[in-house]
Amino acid sequence: MGLGDRNVAEPTIRRPLPRAVSEPSTGPQRSGPRVGESDVLAALNPLDHPVCLSPPRRLSSVLSWHEHLPFAMFLIDLARPAALVELGTHAGDSYCAFCQAVSERRLPTRCYAVDTWTGDAHSGLYGPEVLENLRAHHDPLYGSFSRLIQSTFDEALAYFADGTIDLLHIDGYHTYDAVKHDFENWLPKLSERAIVVFHDVNVREREFGVWRLWEELSERYPSFTFLHGHGLGVLGVGRSLPDPVQPLFRASAAEARLLGSFFFELGRRVTLTVERERLTEQCSRVAELEAEAQRVAQVLDARSRELEQLREDRDRVTQRLRQVEAEVVDVRAAHEERARVARDVERERDELAAAVHAIHSSLTYRAAAAYWRVQDRVLPRGTRRRRAYERLMARVKARAR
Repeated sequence: MGLGDRNVAEPTIRRPLPRAVSEPSTGPQRSGPRVGESDVLAALNPLDHPVCLSPPRRLSSVLSWHEHLPFAMFLIDLARPAALVELGTHAGDSYCAFCQAVSERRLPTRCYAVDTWTGDAHSGLYGPEVLENLRAHHDPLYGSFSRLIQSTFDEALAYFADGTIDLLHIDGYHTYDAVKHDFENWLPKLSERAIVVFHDVNVREREFGVWRLWEELSERYPSFTFLHGHGLGVLGVGRSLPDPVQPLFRASAAEARLLGSFFFELGRRVTLTVERERLTEQCSRVAELEAEAQRVAQVLDARSRELEQLREDRDRVTQRLRQVEAEVVDVRAAHEERARVARDVERERDELAAAVHAIHSSLTYRAAAAYWRVQDRVLPRGTRRRRAYERLMARVKARAR
């Protein structure tokens, strides 16, 4: 995340306190000096710093820091820094835990988060919505004493005077060269009380190199290592470390294991809370999906009934269409029959007309017509003579039959 220029001079080496040889441990490591016997666990009693038991307010989907949030709040109460700087904030879970502890303990600490909020090869690239989401949570709660600085780490150096930072958290790009560059560049900015926190000191994959730098630095400075949650290293860089922090670096291997186990369980409580919330959200989502599925099933059932009704309507219409088609065929046949009859009648009419014309044109018809005209003149219709003539003609026809 915004590493800037890599050309740096050799850092000023702070002389570590003498170290005691401790037995190897597979749990959290105590690699700092032991300057006399003391009741370390009593000095670091979490009940004296109940802020570490407070539920973190900021729990994003970026899980990598969740197991260390209780210790982050515990460390704030131990060290009570005047100025805190975090290099590499991303979603802001660790930084907001620091700020929450400052707020709950009412400390006069000034807090600064430095990040480009564009991502890198290790965190993944992302857009401005990540910073917008963080601001929405951060500004109302911590805006009075905290600032989010969108910048590369190297560019942000100009904003801080030398010897002013009491607590520095380095969680930027995780290659060996990148994290070494960040540590050496910011070393002059650290105060005599300074503590540096490194995340991912127990990740040995994807070109992560924090573990390698951590091995080098923990040989030169008092340190304490948590191995859970990708690993967290606490480095005592200042010559005059706060008294409440010094027992952490004096812890024996057995005491380190107990402290590590305690903060692992507290961190596990956070991760279980996140997991519970995630499962609750999933259950809620499942319930919503089931309700949605039921609603969709009801809609599908209604659509199925509508489809069945449409099929019945289609069948009725198809049947009626067939009936209409049959009726059309019958009507067409009847029409053709009427046309045929009409043609026959017309033909017969033409034939009769021709016969009548032939009759009217014949000599016999003309002679008969002339006879009928003379008859009508000689024997007018309705006269006594005409009726006598018609009776005579009827008797003649009867005898002829």
